[in-house]
Amino acid sequence: MAGLALPLVILADAAPPAIAGADTAWMLVATALVLLMTPGLAFFYGGLVRSKNALNTMMMSFAALGVVALAWALVGYSLAFGEGTSLIGGLRHALLAGVGLEAKGSIPHLQFMAYQATFAIITAALISGAVVERMRFGAYLAFITLWSVVVYAPVCHWVWGGGWLATLGALDFAGGTVVHVNAGVAALVGAWVLGPRRDYGRQALLPHNVPFVLLGAALLWFGWFGFNAGSALAANGSAALAFVNTMFAPAATLTVWMLLDHFRTGKITAVGAATGIVVGLIAITPAAGFVSPLGGILVGAISALPSYFGILYRSRTRLDDSLDVVAAHGLGGMTGALLTGVFAASAWGGTAGLIEGNLAQVGKQAIAIAATLVYSGVMSFGLFKVVGWASGLLVDARRQGRGLDVELHGEEAYGSGEGAILVLSDAKPATPRPVGALHPAASSLGS
Repeated sequence: MAGLALPLVILADAAPPAIAGADTAWMLVATALVLLMTPGLAFFYGGLVRSKNALNTMMMSFAALGVVALAWALVGYSLAFGEGTSLIGGLRHALLAGVGLEAKGSIPHLQFMAYQATFAIITAALISGAVVERMRFGAYLAFITLWSVVVYAPVCHWVWGGGWLATLGALDFAGGTVVHVNAGVAALVGAWVLGPRRDYGRQALLPHNVPFVLLGAALLWFGWFGFNAGSALAANGSAALAFVNTMFAPAATLTVWMLLDHFRTGKITAVGAATGIVVGLIAITPAAGFVSPLGGILVGAISALPSYFGILYRSRTRLDDSLDVVAAHGLGGMTGALLTGVFAASAWGGTAGLIEGNLAQVGKQAIAIAATLVYSGVMSFGLFKVVGWASGLLVDARRQGRGLDVELHGEEAYGSGEGAILVLSDAKPATPRPVGALHPAASSLGS
């Protein structure tokens, strides 16, 4: 009997644990990195608007950390990753039922849920760049909360939750369609439904703090390593490949963007450089774990072109996509998704692309893009209309003129050194007056 015990002990020791400590440790870090991207987005967007709207713009990102995170935990995660149909998950995990410390792959299920929550948060926050400086804050919060459940969760299920696009074989390593195309078309719809800002086309609407824009781009790039490399869901070679591609693809986009700026205007702008970095990060997202490092560099370099010229074209139209979400995230995401089908390499990510003779993969990528555009576009339009009917969407022109920081939040990003502004209700027709800095401003104009 003793002779039989030894082999059994050896076999038990050789069996790998259901949860790998190294993978869990990496995913804890990756989750924190992606969560940091939303404050990074706040700085990026906040620096691009006028100073009177800086806090409001930044709050649009920070608020998503609250309402979208809760919507994800209560129902969004279940609709995205719960068992269901090819179109939508079920409610098995609603209120986080059945989401505990059991293994989900090689990490705890609870950790997987939290990591995916960070994606939902920043995707919804991206939309704000198209509606800043004119949308009511309460209406915005209602929209992104509903959008994260009604639009983001189903598209996430299609691609990552075992839905029909996953069955089709469309590739999206970390969110080209799920995140960027999805948010980009919602931003387009939002800008169109709301219409332009009061001063759009009548005066130059210049960034008030370019160092904030650069800081935001830096935080986004830093967090994006968790976004892309973390999508391997393990500390393995796929994560290493995605990490390297996340480093070099934006470097290529930045280089091409600076060259385009130089040859077009003779000057290389800081805002342009920051935008180029973000576009490169967007474009490599769907391809990060499927293409070689050289392929990643080519994806980054090529993706600069449609987004750069898309921004130039948009500025000549009446579409007030305030911070060019459509050109950066929409076009960048579509370009990256299509180029994934071109440069995917079987030796690196297990799937061949057009370069290796698999033309069908480009077709699958195009189907995923088209489906996301149609679904997100139609549903986003409906949600904007419903929210607008319930509460109104636009801040009136007079309040836009004063600035949304004071009008909606009762605060200023930059005080004069003599105290904050007290904003009184319309029912109290007193003249606004300075108050001590320690006395919080009161406002009933908010949302």
